[in-house]
Amino acid sequence: MASVVFYFQVHQPFRLRRYSVFDADHFYFDQVKNGEICRKVAEKCYRPATSMILDLVKRHKGRFKVSYAITGVVLEQMAEFCPDVIDLFKRLADTGCCEFIGETYYHSLSFLYSREEFTQQVDLHTKKTQELFGQTPTVFRNTELIYNNDLAHFISTMPGPDGKPRWIGGICEGVDPILGYRSPNYLYRPPHTGDSGLGKPFSIMLKNYRLSDDIAFRFSNRGWAEWPLTAEKFAKWVNQINGDGYVCNLFMDYETFGEHQWADTGIFKFLDAMPEKVFDVNPGQNDFLTPSEAIKKFEPVGFYDVPHVISWADTERDLSAWLGNAMQSNALNEIFRLERLVKKRYAEALAKGNENDKHEAWHLLNDWRRLTTSDHFYYMSTKYWADGDVHKYFSPYESPYDAYINYMNVLDNLRARTGR
Repeated sequence: MASVVFYFQVHQPFRLRRYSVFDADHFYFDQVKNGEICRKVAEKCYRPATSMILDLVKRHKGRFKVSYAITGVVLEQMAEFCPDVIDLFKRLADTGCCEFIGETYYHSLSFLYSREEFTQQVDLHTKKTQELFGQTPTVFRNTELIYNNDLAHFISTMPGPDGKPRWIGGICEGVDPILGYRSPNYLYRPPHTGDSGLGKPFSIMLKNYRLSDDIAFRFSNRGWAEWPLTAEKFAKWVNQINGDGYVCNLFMDYETFGEHQWADTGIFKFLDAMPEKVFDVNPGQNDFLTPSEAIKKFEPVGFYDVPHVISWADTERDLSAWLGNAMQSNALNEIFRLERLVKKRYAEALAKGNENDKHEAWHLLNDWRRLTTSDHFYYMSTKYWADGDVHKYFSPYESPYDAYINYMNVLDNLRARTGR
């Protein structure tokens, strides 16, 4: 049996407006541009893809299942610019065939810099997921699948409201040098972690990056030897897992459908046909599961030992997309240096009880947290920039240096607001 686990990341950052050293206001974010992009992606991806997945769930009578990690910052933008998209996700949640995964609310690198802030952002994201979709996440994925043994140990020991372990498992990248001869199509367990609360070890699910990237990156590449990728062909590849694993973890950006791979590539036709072909290629043997269902169903087969930090970004699968140069390192260190001052200001405002002061301090904290979003540092990456790669595609700036200067101008103003 091959169980397909579909997981999608849904995220849009609050992009900064052009902010010079001569600006003095506290309006850092380009809401006109953010609105334009959010509405455009909703039209190209979020509406058609989610509507199609709703139809697939109904058509296959609940046998087709999906999962999402939707960041708090994109949910805020959806609420403002395209609230009907949230309603679509709510309808999907009501089917019982969709699971929402936990992560950091602001899609930040906070685990690397502040465990306190990391925990608070995870709590904020859990609360938002409960409020909107009526689910309490039990499987965790860190921002951009950033992961190591330390993260696994930390989240596996986070208690829930009942005192039991909060997370039954996590999601990360399947990295070849770590796996060695082994397959990503099994569940594994991190070292130095205990029971998940299910009477079995805390489990890790690994992205099958080859099959995932066939859809996310290679689907429209006419120079690819396997182009065109049909649902029938892909279903056969999935079915080949039988005998060498039991899960096919397809993890990718949701924007793959309609935004990264445009509708005229046939990506929606592929998605529409794929579940049926997976069922038909091996009748009664292949199915679709959510991450928590897979973790409950299957036992880990061994340890996945990750002493160094990995991610799902670029070919290196490391932190170099966000920490690959001095600009990025400086910007990240400076934003997290302000954490204590920002939170002190907020705590003092709460203690005083003045409503205007509390309102101002809350906006300071919210602005600071929006500035921790990983995309700001991704835009500063100098990797492959001259080759017009994916970094340049996503960046709203002319160069990584423009991204750094603009960010630091904003940061200087925010620092002044702390009273420092």
